[in-house]
Amino acid sequence: MNTSLAAPRATTSRAATLLPGFADPVAGAQATFRTALQALANPGLIQTIAGDCGVPAGLSHGMTALLLTLADVDTAVWLPQTTDAAVRSFLRFHCGCPLVDDPAQARFVAMPAGGAAPPLDACDPGDPAYPDRSATLLIEVASLDEGQPLTLSGPGIPGTRPLRATGLPADFWTQWAANHRRFPLGVDVVLIQGDRVCGLPRTTRVEN
Repeated sequence: MNTSLAAPRATTSRAATLLPGFADPVAGAQATFRTALQALANPGLIQTIAGDCGVPAGLSHGMTALLLTLADVDTAVWLPQTTDAAVRSFLRFHCGCPLVDDPAQARFVAMPAGGAAPPLDACDPGDPAYPDRSATLLIEVASLDEGQPLTLSGPGIPGTRPLRATGLPADFWTQWAANHRRFPLGVDVVLIQGDRVCGLPRTTRVEN
């Protein structure tokens, strides 16, 4: 896929209309990366992203900060076809990441609120020799405080931990059970509401 920049004049004009990335690129990316690691190391425990950045319409602050931190020229990103062109321009300019049409080709699968989500098994589960090269899904949800209470268990959770989330696909937890059974293959998920994030690594068991 051709991800080269446009001619200098067009690039300059487009850049002038783009929102900024992190106010402090190094500190913002480092803080967001630490938050993402904490979220995945402590499944179900809500973390807050603090890095100040521009937020294009259609994305939350948390989703934007994670993509600014994680996406680069070597990490393909998938977005729903309905995602606004301004979001795509923002990511191409600040991250230089390839944007792909097939979620199976993406390192990060980003699902803004209201977007159609691909099935978990349509995303890259990794390779038996390199299971860590699987996709990570960034999913915006309506709430991390409401909905049917679920019980999480597994690595990183002392005993059990409760989780509530609304705004996921109706069969998401059925898909998640199948994803969990694929370990060591499978995808990891980060749920996002505003600037709050919650990690769901593939090792996490979820029960109603």
